[in-house]
Amino acid sequence: MGTNPTKAAGNIYCQCRKAAAMFNDKLNSREGAAELLGISPSTLADYELGITKIIPADNILRMADLYNAPELRNHYCRNCCPLGGDVPEIDMDSLDRITVKALASLRKVEQTKENLLDITEDGIISEDEKPKLDRILKELDDLSAVAHNLRVWVEKNA
Repeated sequence: MGTNPTKAAGNIYCQCRKAAAMFNDKLNSREGAAELLGISPSTLADYELGITKIIPADNILRMADLYNAPELRNHYCRNCCPLGGDVPEIDMDSLDRITVKALASLRKVEQTKENLLDITEDGIISEDEKPKLDRILKELDDLSAVAHNLRVWVEKNA
């Protein structure tokens, strides 16, 4: 088999393995990667070709560790796990882009805090407060996503 698979080229598992092969030559082939992962080459091929739809979580963890690709955990939790629908999507941005996004989100924190206190101080959320609360939750979700992106960047690069 060649070192540049065409059928699996767009598959995240194949992309991460190929990126990791820059640092570990054994990952250039499915056979070498499968040996290091403790699975058969045909099983890895099924993952990379999208034939296997539900990959065991322990195999995802091994691939993420071996390939230094924490984004595989995020991909799995977001797209394969039935419980992971609310996992924020990560963007593999550069550190400076993540920092700008974090600072922009943090700039809103003080006002968000004040708005949340105004809405919840009486222990009742009225109908006219619900849209404001939805905006607050969106801002907190945005901050959470930036924090998640930063965590993945640090795991991958630091």
